[in-house]
Amino acid sequence: MKFLLICLITLSAASCYGDLEPVSYNEINPSIFPKTEEDLKSLVLSCYYPLRGSWWDGINSTSERGQMFVNDACTETMSGKFGAQKLCSELSFNETSSEVTYFYYTREEPYGFSNKISRCTLIKDAIDNSALSDEKKQRYAAEVCCARAFLSYILFDMYGPLVIAPLETLKNPLDETPLPRLTNEAMVKFIEDDLLYAAQHLPAPRQAEYGKFSKGLANMLLIRLYLHETVHHKAYYNKVDSIAREMMTPAYGYSLMQDYPSLFEFRGQTAANTEYIFVIPCNYEGTSQNQWHMMAMPPDIDGPVKGWGTHQSTWYFFDSFEDGDTRRTYLIDSYRTVEGTLVNRNNPGQTMDLGPIPQKYEMDPAVSSNAGFTDLDIVMYRYADVILSLAEAIVMKPGGSVTQEAVDLLNTIRNRAGLSANQKTLADFPTKETFIDQLLLERSHEFWCENGQYRADLIRFDKLYDRVMTLNNGVAPYASREKYLFPLPLSVIVDGKGLVHQNPGYTQ
Repeated sequence: MKFLLICLITLSAASCYGDLEPVSYNEINPSIFPKTEEDLKSLVLSCYYPLRGSWWDGINSTSERGQMFVNDACTETMSGKFGAQKLCSELSFNETSSEVTYFYYTREEPYGFSNKISRCTLIKDAIDNSALSDEKKQRYAAEVCCARAFLSYILFDMYGPLVIAPLETLKNPLDETPLPRLTNEAMVKFIEDDLLYAAQHLPAPRQAEYGKFSKGLANMLLIRLYLHETVHHKAYYNKVDSIAREMMTPAYGYSLMQDYPSLFEFRGQTAANTEYIFVIPCNYEGTSQNQWHMMAMPPDIDGPVKGWGTHQSTWYFFDSFEDGDTRRTYLIDSYRTVEGTLVNRNNPGQTMDLGPIPQKYEMDPAVSSNAGFTDLDIVMYRYADVILSLAEAIVMKPGGSVTQEAVDLLNTIRNRAGLSANQKTLADFPTKETFIDQLLLERSHEFWCENGQYRADLIRFDKLYDRVMTLNNGVAPYASREKYLFPLPLSVIVDGKGLVHQNPGYTQ
């Protein structure tokens, strides 16, 4: 049975500088609440809340207010002619661009997401000081640590090191204490410590409830964190290698589903799916929302869902696929309007002039009668990522090289996509660079419009700026490599009282 992400506690009242969001400290006061294990369970569930899909206050919304949308819009997988999608496709955003700064913090509700980290810290403290058994404390604390690390990693990847309020500061909310951002090393350790604890105490993937955190997700996030940091220290690839191999053992129970499109169809979205590492359960009622169909589909299509047509993919991306690649199934390159007009690359109108429609998920005809939402779940992380991460680690770790094992891993992903007749060989990759180019291509094909991490993949190899320039025919005057990080909102700089500094490339 699907686990529905719910929030039983709302946020209100005062805060401290440096962590910014109003948090109701007295609602997590041991003398008032929580009192029972059920109270603590409610608090733990509330840690899932900011990670769900919701246009209003879910960081994984499948809309322009979701992190995947803005991150993928920086790459060839998505583009658009207005809003965040245009700003990101040109890297033309700045510190006043609320479309990208709001994820970190906004002074108006729902206040952004950096402050939800503090809520997790307070809840973990409540668990640690509860009368539960050590085993139950560890189990609940592991979920909270995973949620805190998941949210922290998303924001760290987007903005760099964060302002993290320590527990002592949070327990004294009336003391307005400005705090600086953590150093990069401290930020990595903060996330890593949480994930290592979560990986130790969360249930194994096959024992975890569908839609809830598991040991597999904690380790997948560790892989992403370590890949992120290979820019600074190549030795992190050794950790990626070790964790990926562990996740490939029978104890985790992961394997590739042979039908790629089924991963984004009702028939494949079950607890029995052995490829899913983490999905966000969604429903028509909007408890957690998947509104991707409304975002992607054009308003004039002769079909069951007439959407808002907020964005397109790019023809550059479409052309990068080989014939027969099943990962292109829901990248729609033509459709007919209500009037019967064929819209395609040769007759694109206003809806396919930049590229095809990134439908991603199978069409759910019930969307139109259910407030634009679908029961299809948001797919976040899959076992295919483990395989490609290991291939990269083998090649890029200190002393690494392009090996037959790395090529075989690449072919495992390609074969599942229907490309077994086009096997890659060692001879195809005379250098590490040629292998990485192919690996990045496979990542774009495999995970487009999924978890938003392809931007980080391009940044890891300093390819994002060049890709943006290629997509814009060399004309993107505000783009620069300094925009590999999004800007902090100006309010954070002001409230930091000189301790919080803007990312390079933006106005202080």
